[in-house]
Parts: sequence; C-alpha cells; structure tokens
Amino acid sequence: MDTAEQARRLAALREEMKRQDLAVFVVPRVDEHQLTYVPPGSERLAWISGFTGSWGVALIGRERAALFVDGRYTLQAREQTVAELWEHHHLLTQPPEGWLERTLGHGQRVGYDPRLHTPDGLRAMAAAAERAGATLCAVERNLVDAIWANRPPPPRGAVELYPEALAGESRGDKRRRMAAALRHDKIDALVVSAPDNLAWLLNIRGRDLAVTPLALGFAILGADETVMLCMYAEKLGAEVRAAFAAEGAGAITVADPPAFDEALAGLRGRRVRVDQSTGSEWIVQQLRAAGATVNVGPDPCTLAKACKNPTELAGIRAAHLRDGVALVRLLSWIYDTAPGGETEWTVALRAAALRAEGERYRGPSFHTISAVGPNAAHCHYTLREDQARPLEDDTLLLVDSGAQYLDGTTDVTRTVIIGAPTAEMRRRYTQVLKGHLALGAARFPEDTNGGQLDVLARQHLWSDGVDYDHGTGHGVGCFLAVHEGPHGIAKRPSAVGLRPGMVVSNEPGYYKAGAFGIRIENLVVVQALDPQPEGAERTTLGFEPLTLAPYDRRLIDPALLTNAERATVNDYHARVREALSPHLDATVAAYLATATAPLET
Repeated sequence: MDTAEQARRLAALREEMKRQDLAVFVVPRVDEHQLTYVPPGSERLAWISGFTGSWGVALIGRERAALFVDGRYTLQAREQTVAELWEHHHLLTQPPEGWLERTLGHGQRVGYDPRLHTPDGLRAMAAAAERAGATLCAVERNLVDAIWANRPPPPRGAVELYPEALAGESRGDKRRRMAAALRHDKIDALVVSAPDNLAWLLNIRGRDLAVTPLALGFAILGADETVMLCMYAEKLGAEVRAAFAAEGAGAITVADPPAFDEALAGLRGRRVRVDQSTGSEWIVQQLRAAGATVNVGPDPCTLAKACKNPTELAGIRAAHLRDGVALVRLLSWIYDTAPGGETEWTVALRAAALRAEGERYRGPSFHTISAVGPNAAHCHYTLREDQARPLEDDTLLLVDSGAQYLDGTTDVTRTVIIGAPTAEMRRRYTQVLKGHLALGAARFPEDTNGGQLDVLARQHLWSDGVDYDHGTGHGVGCFLAVHEGPHGIAKRPSAVGLRPGMVVSNEPGYYKAGAFGIRIENLVVVQALDPQPEGAERTTLGFEPLTLAPYDRRLIDPALLTNAERATVNDYHARVREALSPHLDATVAAYLATATAPLET
C-alpha cells in the first residue's frame, strides 16, 4: 500500500470518528475469536495500516496514529507503514495504555469494537482513559468495516468429521466430561468462543482459514451435556449432520450465526462461563443485558485439549516421522544445490512440495519463513516471491516451516550455512544451541510454569549481553492451531503450568539487524520421567523431542560445548539417523550420515 492510499484510508476513518465524536479508535489484529490467523475479512489492521504481522494493535487519533507490535515485528512494522503517518512502539515496553494516557484530554471518548476485545484486554486501556478523564465507548459497527469497500465476506468452508480413531475420544465422552467440569464449578452453561476448542469438543475440522483446519463459529455447552452450535448450516454436510443426530435427540443442535444473539438472551437467570482468553466483551455485555450471571474464567476444553491423550500422541509422533523425512530431503537438497541460483522463495516451494508427498498431508501449518542473511534478522519475516533474496555464499539461511497432517501438526526451524560461517555466526549459533539443549534437558515438578524455565534457553546469550525478543515456546495442537494455549515458555508466566501430554516448542534464537538471524526449534512433549528420581516427593517431568532433523554441525563450535552437551547432540543425531534412514534414498541417507556424525571433543 503506497503513501497516498494509507493516507486516504486514515482520512476516511477519521471522518467516521468525527461523526461519532471519538478522539481515538482502537484497531487490534484479532477477530471475534481472538485468533492468531484470521480470515481475510478480519484483517482490519492490515487494511488500515499495511502491517501484515500476526499480532499488534493500532491507536488512531484525529491527528496521530500509533502502531504497537512486539519484538517479532519491530523491523517489519517500520518497513510496511509510512513513517510520516505512523508512530511505532513496542507492545510490551511501551504499551498502548501509556500512549492513551499521554494523548487523551478530559471528556474525550475512545471507540472500540467490543467483539474484538476481551474484558481483561480492555482493563488497562479503560484505566488509562479514566486517569486522563476520558472514557472507553463501544461502537455498534466497527469503523474500519464501515469504510472498507469490497470487504471479503465471512468464510463458509466445509466442515468434516475428525475420526475418533485419531482423536482418541468420542464427541459424546468429551461433552460429558466438559459438562461434568461445569457442574463441578456450579456453572449452568459455557460459551465456547474458541474455534479450536469447538473443533476439539465436537471432533470436527474445517476449512475457513488458510493454514489452520478450523470452522469458525460459536457454541453453548450446557451443564446438561447439550450443545447448541451456531454456524452456517451450508457448511455442514449430510455426514456431519448424521453424526450429530446419532448423539441423540437434542444433544447437538445447529443454528445459523444470527441465532447466537437469541441463544445468549435465552440464558437469563443462568450462571454462564465466558472464556477469559477468547470470550469478547460483547458476549459479556449481551449476557448481562439478558440477566445472566457472567463467570469469566477458563474454558475447560482448553486444558483438556492441550493435554494430548495416548492416541493423539501416537499420531503426532507418526506425523513428525513423515515430516522429518521431508525436512532431511530438504536439507540434503540445500546442501547439494545452494546457492545455485536458488532463492528464499524456491526453498519454501521445495519444502512444501516435499511435505506434500507425505501421507495424510493437508497443507502448511503457517506461512513458511525462508530468510537469507539480513532478512533472517526479522524474527517473523514475510516471504514474497517478487522480493525473495537469492541464496549467497557465506550467509545463513533460516527456514521456519510446518505442516498440517491429519494426525498431527508440526513446526520446526533449522538454520544452515551457505558457504563458510564467520566466527561470530558459529559463536551465536552455538550459544542458541546450548540454550536449546538446556531447556530440552530440564527436569521439573508438575505444574511448573513455562515462565520459570525460560531463562534456561537465554542464559548463554545473556552472558554475552545479547538476547532475543520473542517467546521461547508455544503450545501446538493436534491437526489444529500451531499456536495453542494455555501453556507456553516465555519471560512472562503462561496461564497454566506444564502437564504431561502438552506439546510445546523449544525455539531460542538470535537476530543481528542487517546481518543474520538464527533460530533452532524442536517440538517437544511434556512427559513424566520413568523412572522418577530416587526419593522424589513430587511427580517430575521432562521433555521428549518430537522433531527429527539434524542441527548444522558446521555452525557448532564444539569447544563451547560441555561433554554433556556434546553427548546430547550426538544422542539426538543418532536417534534422527536411526529413525529416518530407512525411509531415505541412498543420496539423502549419505547426507544424513554426514550431518549426524558424532561431534569431536
């Protein structure tokens, strides 16, 4: 989007603000479900600003506009927006509420769309506005929608059943288990606002989003084990309807989305749980207006979904084996071909083509990051064919990619050298690897928060006075969202502690602006140690690696590793070689043998 178009859109929005007597309008980068990946019609932040990252918020005033992003997108935000039109701030260290307090005047009004904010998310902004003598005001229609000509309509992708043989639990058993959790908390009904929870609860998957197999909609789960699903009827085929009907009369009913308003109004006098992470302020307002008692707290589906059962874990391991085959074939191709006239774009195409040959492959789990040299210094670099950088000798190539398989979701990052590395590259790569190994080797009691483990991954970078500005680990679903809560590993504590069956990434990194970027990422599963430590007084957990792909030995400085770290790398490489070699042709198997040869002392 050029400068003139950005200016035109901001001017049009400000006209709407003037008509509604708003001093500031808030534009978050989320949809009605608080999703990371959203349908085209919900890309309001990208439409108004040009910024296409997956997380951020804009505060647009009558004369000033400010864009807030986290460390993954600080470079991208400046490149995609016009400096004369936008201020840039760090979402965590310079939060939006500070800007509001400094900018607002007494009696002014801040507009927001209540469908795009949770009550918790509004709290800090409301307090900042109050300190400035201003007020937050919900708008009936989103102001961006009002000026967005030809805005894409809501998606209506087909819904499919997810086999119980892969889910490991029937939808009936899930309904009963979640309803029992509601009764335990003396809750009459739950508003299911997270589409991944909806997919898990009903054993369905959808096609409403490009990289996540979700069907967008809402549901109300009663303590009586019934579900009212609010979703466009045309998305549900005969097979899905038959499966729902087989649950029994009234067990699962389906209504078009407009009926959701009536369903909320019908909860008068009931005690209703609204999810604290994905339930919008609009839902809370509707329930209170209807006379319901609102209980804001965790949707029990979230934690149940995060703790994978043995059937799901078996599928996830099988998916990672197939993914590992594709990854090693990719790495072998890069080793043999690069630079060879290849680009970031052709690397991404090759990765997708190799994965597509695997059984049960359904597509990517996110948009591949394939970044060379200075582009890799953007933590979440946006790849474009017309701007793809060629592979060049003596540069680092970072490839962060993943796949959706019917039996599991993958996400892996490997950084490799094209040509010869500098001493600085080797030192930073080895420091990142040491943090990756330290986190992977952690032993901790059940319910330890990921925030308590985060320092393990950063300690060796910190010793040199450097760091990375993103989280160290995020939860991952089973043929669902590649970013899944409620757990994670970051400087800030996550919503819940780590428990057996949770899948989480282990991905420290380092990024030098204008030069290179490094990230090493495996998915791991939390599991109880067997045997437990002698004399253990609490159940002790650890991580089992799921990802099967070699690290780049050419970037490892063995002198910086301890004997234990070298042994860990050698053991992991032996495991990768043993698991993948039977599935590779002779050329790729020979590459893997070299890539996983033991590190020398």
